[in-house]
Amino acid sequence: MRHRFVEYIPSKLEPEILYISIEYDVAKHLCPCGCQSVIVTSFSPVRWKLIYDGEAVSLRPSIGNWTLECKSHYFITNDKVEWAGPMNQQQIEAVLESDHTAIKHHVEDSHQRSGIFKKIKKLFGLR
Repeated sequence: MRHRFVEYIPSKLEPEILYISIEYDVAKHLCPCGCQSVIVTSFSPVRWKLIYDGEAVSLRPSIGNWTLECKSHYFITNDKVEWAGPMNQQQIEAVLESDHTAIKHHVEDSHQRSGIFKKIKKLFGLR
């Protein structure tokens, strides 16, 4: 899989290309299994992390397309698709629950940090 840095993701995706928009913290590609599904990976502390070494890109953690018929599961490492083993429904549900919990805690922490900043601003008379 090749990567391509773009500002805007094109509406028609080419196979085997990972389109990356740093401006919008997102990457898109067609599922490497060949089913032609569009896969979206958003970058954030609780979603995917983009690693770029100046030549190749990697995405972490793995990409699990649990809602698709193909249920493909893979990593993108140094511009290559590394297939991961299949997961049963119980494993998939555990991953989804873990993701949900991580997002919830991230949002709660963000609100708490913004509350602290509001108090500091009020204390110093800042807007």
